[in-house]
Amino acid sequence: MDIWKRLLVVFTITLSCVGCDQGTKLLATEHLPKFQMTSYLNDILRVGYTENIGAFLGLGNNLSEQARFWLLVVLVGSFLLALLIYLVSNSKQHLSSIVALSLVFSGGVSNFYDRLVNNGAVIDFLNIGFGSMRTGVFNVADMFIMLGAFLLVFTSNKSANGVTVKSTANESL
Repeated sequence: MDIWKRLLVVFTITLSCVGCDQGTKLLATEHLPKFQMTSYLNDILRVGYTENIGAFLGLGNNLSEQARFWLLVVLVGSFLLALLIYLVSNSKQHLSSIVALSLVFSGGVSNFYDRLVNNGAVIDFLNIGFGSMRTGVFNVADMFIMLGAFLLVFTSNKSANGVTVKSTANESL
């Protein structure tokens, strides 16, 4: 796929995902109770505004502010830049790989933006589960990251298992 088509795919996915995530975070900031979860659907879904200063599921919350800065701003920022360069420069990728990696990139960029404008914190507001088995509190960007990771694993497993998928018109973007 040529560079302009890759850029179009990456830009479209990133703009859509970041816009959706930042929009939901704005709604959460303006309308949800702070640091208090409200239960819905027989407690399957809990919604409430929280700020996560750590990484995924609060990992790293106990690190010093300087360590969090180097890990969650400098290292993550470097990873996102490298991922963008890879997405744009690697012409041998299939469309499914570009979409999956763009979802990971988009979620990462939106959470990275949060961290930059919210004094190192990411806004989270969703929690799902049954009884005592629950996820951590997360946001829409986290869902895009997980969807991209699952798509990447699923599409790479298909090719690793020798399954041949016919190319479609969409694949030749």
